[in-house]
Amino acid sequence: MSRNVPILDLSPHIGSGVCVKFHGGREVTGILRGWDTLMNMVLDDSVETMRDPEDPYNLSDKKRTLGLSVCRGTAVMAVFPTEGYAMVENPFEAGEGEQV
Repeated sequence: MSRNVPILDLSPHIGSGVCVKFHGGREVTGILRGWDTLMNMVLDDSVETMRDPEDPYNLSDKKRTLGLSVCRGTAVMAVFPTEGYAMVENPFEAGEGEQV
């Protein structure tokens, strides 16, 4: 008998803020209340960042309050904490005068 092993261990993030990015470009932030081995997640006080109507690949400054929401694991592309991370430079990006 095999036991379902989760892809990620989100238990350290229970009760803290996370940002979830979905296939198709949607992005939701909220407080992680629960998750399962299929990466289905329950977020409380969730807020969706709306996309720009003229360019669906860019996020706008508009936000929509969702409240308690269930994120289906098959649609989740990325999960990361809302605090405690920093942007880093892209080491593969060509600088001025360099060729790729």
